[in-house]
Amino acid sequence: MKHDIVEKKIGLMGVLIVVVISIGGLVEITPLLFSSQVRDPAQGIEPYSALELAGRDIYIREGCYGCHSQMVRPFRSETERYGHYSLAGESVYDRPFQFGSKRTGPDLARVGGRYADEWHRVHLMNPRNVVPESNMPSYPWLADHQVNGRATVKRMQALRALGHPYTDEQIAAAEKDVAGATEMDALIAYLQGLGTNMQARR
Repeated sequence: MKHDIVEKKIGLMGVLIVVVISIGGLVEITPLLFSSQVRDPAQGIEPYSALELAGRDIYIREGCYGCHSQMVRPFRSETERYGHYSLAGESVYDRPFQFGSKRTGPDLARVGGRYADEWHRVHLMNPRNVVPESNMPSYPWLADHQVNGRATVKRMQALRALGHPYTDEQIAAAEKDVAGATEMDALIAYLQGLGTNMQARR
């Protein structure tokens, strides 16, 4: 039988597996490359400001995505709790995106504007001060470290090379925009922007 030949020759089997996975991947991914719904930003979506971008990098560095997703699924139970379901066009400027599926903590896709800056500050310093049953770790060191302005400029330049529409003026002003800001300030700015475009559309 022909399948006996494939099963007995591991090299041939490996090549065929790679071919099948490649074809499957192309069938799944290629249509998305030509879909404006995925490539183009949704209404109201702008690239992150320098401070928000620095905050997003801190969010990723601290592993917040391990417990908080940023993807409201199109189910009634989700939309009633978190708001409008997530759209692909909301994440065109997210590299990497923060969809996720793990929810030890609540989804943060629509958290922007729900709480005051001071609430976030207290929550990050010690979550149990505002949510007694919380198992979230504290992040007090964020208040002690300044945002690295030069790193933010380099990040914006790299993102522009990938297609983010940052202007020369925005990049030139980035270091000044984050001057004196702590990492906690930056993280709060990032959180306060999440989902605000969808809130404005209601």
